Amino acid sequence: MTSKGAQIHYTKKFDLSGLPTYKPQHMVSGTIRQSGNNYLGDSPVAKRWEKAFQKYQPDVTFQDNLVSSAVGIPSLYTGTADVAPMGREILWDELQGYQRQFNSQPLEVTVTTGSYDVTGWTNALAVFVNKANPLSKLSFSQIDGVFGAARTGVWDGQKWDPTKVRGADKNIRTWGQLGLTGDWADKPIHVYGYTPEYHFGNFVAKEAMQGSSSWNENIKQFANFTRPDGSLAIAGDVFMDELAKDPYGIAYSGIDFLKPGTKALPLSREDGGPFVSMSLDTVQDRSYPLTRSTYYYLIKGQDGKPDPKVKEFLRFILSREGQQIIMEDGKYLPLTPKVARKQLAKLN
Repeated sequence: MTSKGAQIHYTKKFDLSGLPTYKPQHMVSGTIRQSGNNYLGDSPVAKRWEKAFQKYQPDVTFQDNLVSSAVGIPSLYTGTADVAPMGREILWDELQGYQRQFNSQPLEVTVTTGSYDVTGWTNALAVFVNKANPLSKLSFSQIDGVFGAARTGVWDGQKWDPTKVRGADKNIRTWGQLGLTGDWADKPIHVYGYTPEYHFGNFVAKEAMQGSSSWNENIKQFANFTRPDGSLAIAGDVFMDELAKDPYGIAYSGIDFLKPGTKALPLSREDGGPFVSMSLDTVQDRSYPLTRSTYYYLIKGQDGKPDPKVKEFLRFILSREGQQIIMEDGKYLPLTPKVARKQLAKLN
């Protein structure tokens, strides 16, 4: 019997030949203190990365506190960690705390593509409707119209951007506004989703709602809860069961919560497409629009660059050897060469 963290969820071998091999730029030494993402701690990835890196850099040791993404950024600005591995993007309050301490922003480096269908492993998000619904696709502007509401601006990092105003005239509240006809045209859209504290909505808002925190005034929000018999009810299970019974419903969640009687829609960033269905391949190559990522957040020195030993470790993680470990673990997905090159450039 293996723990969820030890299980391999996909066995496909992706072509990693376009990724750079790791060659040390400098021999480094010292202890790298990591605090953050518990999924790296629950799976073998963190220790495998460390041991493989130490074959090239034997004078580096690690001190890990991999219990939750929630402790990552506070550990940076309180000086108890050098790097914060995170299973999600930095939150506004976390960014605010870091900025107040250092008068700057941390360096964000994408280190893996999130999973396709592994709950909790930064899985990609889908938009679902009832299987009886004739709707066949959605663009981001339509997602904004359905899930969002009127706004006077949005936060872009720590800057308020009033140019991304949207009026109530852009709200989409009936299926006819999405192009459905006949009996569907005047039927109200019933919106399901997670409570904001679960952060999934932050990602949908960032990607598809221009960063807005203004949600549909009628959204029905869900969280995990304990049933009277002591069993745990998982939010995604609960509202996807409701969606399967509601022909006028729509929801966002992971594909692992797909239920009989529901379907996931192809999505597009642009109104004219291309509309892409979620699959293992489209998540890994990032053509699927709601693909997620995991990150390392780093403290930058006075010269704006990371600590040399941290830089070398991140160069290893972004290398073919580092991403090979991700693929062998079978939950997170390896980066594409394009994304890896972009992240490596941030370290210079």
